[in-house]
Amino acid sequence: MSSSVAPQPLPTYVTLVSGAVAGVFELMCLYPLDVVKTRLQLQRSSSAPSAGGPAPYRGILHTLGRIVRDEGTGALYRGIGPLLLLEAPKRAIKFGCGPTASHALLTGCAAGATESLVVVPFELVKIRLQDRAQRHLYRGPMDVVCKIVADSGWTGLFRGLPATMVRHILWNGGYFGSIPTIRSYLRPPKNERERLQNMLLSGTIGGFIGTVLNTPADVVKTRIQSVSPVPGQPLKYRGFVQGCARILREEGPGALYKGFVPKVVRLAPGGGLLLMVVETVNGQVRQMLGPPYI
Repeated sequence: MSSSVAPQPLPTYVTLVSGAVAGVFELMCLYPLDVVKTRLQLQRSSSAPSAGGPAPYRGILHTLGRIVRDEGTGALYRGIGPLLLLEAPKRAIKFGCGPTASHALLTGCAAGATESLVVVPFELVKIRLQDRAQRHLYRGPMDVVCKIVADSGWTGLFRGLPATMVRHILWNGGYFGSIPTIRSYLRPPKNERERLQNMLLSGTIGGFIGTVLNTPADVVKTRIQSVSPVPGQPLKYRGFVQGCARILREEGPGALYKGFVPKVVRLAPGGGLLLMVVETVNGQVRQMLGPPYI
């Protein structure tokens, strides 16, 4: 086949599998940072602890050390089970049927809105399991589901959906929307190693942009999902806009970026890792299939 002829797109099942592999790999490597992020976001204040309460977490290393010392290494992966069930199909769909360069921003936002409908129950279970204050209430993921359904019905599993949708729209739009532009500024790769390096760099920058955009929505979502409605008592956080306004009023603008450092340390390189693993798997399959895929 002439080198001037563009290679044929890979079969859909290949890109679905490569997206699934990349998602699970990234989650297993960087999940402890998600636990750290959640703990920091649930802190209502960075001030001194109340009488008899635990001292506040201070940064990534301090939080990691506290969790391991107080709760054991296994706590760094607490709540990962529901996400493992979700991660493979979520990333498979995102990368297998993901945005093209010409419509990256719009299709990225659409993908984020769509996946949030599936993600929100898993996120809700994860938050309840990661919250140290609630760890004694639940025996595992299914116990969380059963208790939420018993208290609030099946609709309780979709608590925080609007904020979750905003979070995913902003991250996917920022990530997929920026990658084609970033790659256009990079030096054209001369070999496979440089091509993967470009993928890693553009994905990392895209992940950083997506994280900057969506962290306030993530903080509000975490606050909303961390508590169940109590009959007769008003909800402290009722939605994305009201939650943002309340956090701004009570804790200041910086509180909307609580947990940003562990979040960006996970999602920026995680975004690069996702893109690089997808391209690596796709490249290996192209070599195995041969023409017309190379």
